[in-house]
Amino acid sequence: MNKLWLSGRLTRDPEVRYSQGASQTAVARFSLAVNRKYKREGEPEADFFNCTAFGKIAEFAEKYLRQGIKVDLVGRIQNDNYTNKNGEKVYSVQVLIEEIEFAESKKAAGDGVSGNKPVSSGDGFMTLPEGEEDNLPFN
Repeated sequence: MNKLWLSGRLTRDPEVRYSQGASQTAVARFSLAVNRKYKREGEPEADFFNCTAFGKIAEFAEKYLRQGIKVDLVGRIQNDNYTNKNGEKVYSVQVLIEEIEFAESKKAAGDGVSGNKPVSSGDGFMTLPEGEEDNLPFN
């Protein structure tokens, strides 16, 4: 089984592109910084993961995610190995996102979200702008 759960902050705004053809599919790419629970002296404090989302999840990322926002995500790891033009083997992995959600309130994150902004209802939950509920990836 290939399943992982990560909680971290976006290190940059998602880069979103659309596939060519009759039914265009959104593809979002971003990097996630995940703090290490235990670290030895001289080691980095966080690990950085390249993440990719498709379809409705990618559209959600484009609309609501920005650098610095904390998210929880579920996905799987995929090898992204290749041979470069110098004939050297390059090893890397990427996280293919299956689920994503906010890990903190908008108030805790600051006002980093732009576009159609959800509005706080005063009870800790967000009220989405009219018509946005149908666009959420978890409906």
